[in-house]
Amino acid sequence: MWEQINKQSEILLNKSLEKKLTVTSAESCTGGMIASSIVSISGSSAIFKSSVVTYSNDMKSKILNIPLKLINENGAVSEIIAYNMASNVLDLMSADISIAVTGIAGPNGGTKSKPVGLVYIGIGTRKNIKTKKYLFIGNRLKIRQKTTLEALKLSNEIIESL
Repeated sequence: MWEQINKQSEILLNKSLEKKLTVTSAESCTGGMIASSIVSISGSSAIFKSSVVTYSNDMKSKILNIPLKLINENGAVSEIIAYNMASNVLDLMSADISIAVTGIAGPNGGTKSKPVGLVYIGIGTRKNIKTKKYLFIGNRLKIRQKTTLEALKLSNEIIESL
């Protein structure tokens, strides 16, 4: 899977360079894996501004300015939180594209309504925030890798449409 992730990171770098776009990320369940995959590609400093890993609800609120009330009402793993993560990190870092992920990587933490493997990805641009829901199967590492891969793929689709 790392080969696919690296390929998508290279595509992200090349498309962003071509369109003169900067990228930032806000990560929860991936714990920095998206940022790491991007910065592993030589030349990424030309497009990658920053990343924040906001694993706890408290840090999602303090760093990304997401109201705790919104997190408590919807849960940290929800479409509205992915949307706010993507929107707020875009503004905070003054980037052109944001990648945000929140999910349950397991093996614990899942419920009937929010099982292990549930992930929301948000991709932001200055004009639009797109969110998508996923349900990945696998162990903790596989879920994090699949989330990283899909976030990069979705980012590349959005960049291509700009």
